[in-house]
Amino acid sequence: MEWYAAYLALGAVAGFLAGLFGVGGGLVLVPLLLFLFDAQHFPSENAMHMALGTSMATIVFTSLASLRKHHQHGAVNWRVVRSITPGILLGTALGTLSAASISPRGLGVFFALFVYFAAAQILLDARPQASRQLPGFAGMGSVGTFTGWISSLVSIGGGTVIVPFLVWCNVPLRNAIGTSAAIGFPIAVGGTAGYIATGLSLHTLPAPHLGFVYLPALMWVAFAAVITAPLGAKATHHMKVGLLRKLFAVLLIVLATKLLLKVL
Repeated sequence: MEWYAAYLALGAVAGFLAGLFGVGGGLVLVPLLLFLFDAQHFPSENAMHMALGTSMATIVFTSLASLRKHHQHGAVNWRVVRSITPGILLGTALGTLSAASISPRGLGVFFALFVYFAAAQILLDARPQASRQLPGFAGMGSVGTFTGWISSLVSIGGGTVIVPFLVWCNVPLRNAIGTSAAIGFPIAVGGTAGYIATGLSLHTLPAPHLGFVYLPALMWVAFAAVITAPLGAKATHHMKVGLLRKLFAVLLIVLATKLLLKVL
């Protein structure tokens, strides 16, 4: 029961952050799930992949809860979502195939370095200047493919890539966050399908599981996250989140450092 309580607490935090920042919660979920899986003595050769797969499956639920609230506030550009989704699905397929061929240590190092990048982006408030318009079908497809690939490799909802891109293309920040939350859904669906498929042939994974998705963690994390994700999305429209973003970046640096020390 103590593991279920830990999953519930983790889901509550990740869901709120997903709604607040449009990041899908994976930057927090993956390292904490990995620590919990290690504490339960899951096979070390599979723990990182299971953390990524379970986190991605959770984003299916958090993105739905978050995008609903953003949609109610009129913050989702559905034209962007429709045009980028084909590239997203291609990218997530490529990303999960890439993850299956990389060692747990390699994935851990790559994930930690990406989290450092995301944290620096937040701390420096490094948003591009709005200097262009949204590209056409081919351009959106290319952006979607890259976003899906990197998102499935590090199990995020894509906000770290999509939000700066949309701001660069003259989309207001609140709309960029809302649209990113909606784009997180096809990312999560494609990524989850990939992690299930690449893990189905393994018989050493702890039960019950579906590929690289550990079902008890998914159930309890998702249950809490769908409750708190709309609260985070609502907070985006009613509060100044500048200081919270800085604190969130510090948390990311701490988690990434612990993960990096562990895998090395």
